[in-house]
Amino acid sequence: MITIHISFNVELAMVRESVSKPVIGQMRMQFWRDALKSIQQDKPPQHPIAIALHQASKKAHLSPYHLKRIIDARDQDLYAPTHPTLSSLNAYAESTSSTVYYLLLSLLSQNYSSTHSHALSHIGTATTITTLLRALPFHASQRRSIIPTEIASKHGLIEEDLFRYGGSAQGLDEAVYEFATVANDHVITAREMYKDGGIPRTVMPIYLSAVAVTSYLERLEKVNFDAFHPSLQTRDWRLPFRIWRANSKRMF
Repeated sequence: MITIHISFNVELAMVRESVSKPVIGQMRMQFWRDALKSIQQDKPPQHPIAIALHQASKKAHLSPYHLKRIIDARDQDLYAPTHPTLSSLNAYAESTSSTVYYLLLSLLSQNYSSTHSHALSHIGTATTITTLLRALPFHASQRRSIIPTEIASKHGLIEEDLFRYGGSAQGLDEAVYEFATVANDHVITAREMYKDGGIPRTVMPIYLSAVAVTSYLERLEKVNFDAFHPSLQTRDWRLPFRIWRANSKRMF
């Protein structure tokens, strides 16, 4: 059932890239709002993910609030892909990546834990930032700047320079460094919550996604925060081992 929630999130995240106009994307988002209502009425539409969500809802409690929250955030992203401040980015991450983790937590853990929720909120923000940084070259090619305006302006990074010159844009490496540091700080904060006893086995599968986050941040540091470096567009062949090790130690 874990893959169902991830597939749902990916389906919504891909809408912006698969439509020619935002209004068409909004129609897709409305489809999913209607689908959630139909699922609650045991009448899911004939869509593989909708059917899977309906089946999952029969086996475990799926919060319609969390699912709708993801849809609403992705809907707003159709028109405003750039975040002016870190605060607005944090709110977006809370409504997307973090909310997916909350859903997974409800599947794997029978008891509510504020520690898990708090830690996964930080992991969600780190995941969002890392995903944006990894896709920075692509977004720049689409004339989209994913670095919050407050960070870009602080380092003199001009959007048009980013679109024209890519990795050579003045101030880019410094802006990427600060953005990546924010992500790393969130990872550290989440780790601190489990420093005494490790993460419980029952919920450890959720936290394994943070291993990919730390892997990318370490690789980014090795290339001096050049987000356009070709090595960052390849897979980390050590990642499977690192995931296994993290699972064994119960710490990401």
